[in-house]
Amino acid sequence: MDIGNIPAVASALSAAETADAVSMTMLKKALNTQAAAAIGVLQALPPPLPANPNVGRNVNTVA
Repeated sequence: MDIGNIPAVASALSAAETADAVSMTMLKKALNTQAAAAIGVLQALPPPLPANPNVGRNVNTVA
């Protein structure tokens, strides 16, 4: 077993963990930005209007 590589391996693992943490933070920020944009688009939509306002107001009790 070669113990001379232990500091290099530890340094590489630390760098990988840091890169992973940065990537996750950026992903979370991107998802939050997209969620805010989607909410803005949905709030900008007008409320749905019925095709015919007279449909569904009367109940046929004879049939």
